[in-house]
Amino acid sequence: MLIPTARSVGAIVSVMNEERTIVKVMEQLNRLPLDEIIIIVNGSSDRTLEKVRAHSHALIVHYPDPLGHDVGRSIGAKLSHSDILLFLDGDFVVEAEKLIPFIYDIERGSDLALNNITPYLPTFSLWDSVTLMKRFLNITLKRPELNANSLTAVPHALSRNALEHIGCSELMVPPKAQVNAILTGLRITAPTSVNVISMNKIRSHNKGENNPVARLIIGDHVEALELAMKLKGERIVFPDNIRKREFLER
Repeated sequence: MLIPTARSVGAIVSVMNEERTIVKVMEQLNRLPLDEIIIIVNGSSDRTLEKVRAHSHALIVHYPDPLGHDVGRSIGAKLSHSDILLFLDGDFVVEAEKLIPFIYDIERGSDLALNNITPYLPTFSLWDSVTLMKRFLNITLKRPELNANSLTAVPHALSRNALEHIGCSELMVPPKAQVNAILTGLRITAPTSVNVISMNKIRSHNKGENNPVARLIIGDHVEALELAMKLKGERIVFPDNIRKREFLER
């Protein structure tokens, strides 16, 4: 398949125990003329590493211990030399056709092309705590049009310019990277929708209310809000027009 850019494009895939899906993920990536593919295999106890080696010419980075998807993406970004970076996970398959809009939006000038999950969200009253936190962060930074779209969800794409402004290490906590991107004035869009909500693999640590993954993501958003307050003050981007605080200081 052709891709709508002359710039170099790389895909970064973080995987852990994905022997059932990783080959199909690679098959879709191999349909695109990518300049590089970087696979971060971490903490796998199954045959994920063997299957990646057998079905791809990707740069493979193997860690015996689990790192988490976000750390894996950060490592992949640091190793990448591409102008456009496409981020995926190895636990569900996204057709190559659905990845092209992310690349095209970066080509057209965006710095972050997020996955627009809005069409797949239930009525607001049924939102879970993670979705509420994603929405809250965007509203707090005066980007309500982003709804609950976040760097926490894949697929998404970043420009080289975004990576240089945000820094690879910040990708370890995606909401903090998003705060940096918004406050730096980077162009953020959500050009297309991939239904990762229904495709997300249910595991013991990500099911049920207040599960470990939900707590982790909410904690990441608290860190992001703390960063925003550090950079912009306690009220972040909201003015304090009513209180006359100076009278208390007299």
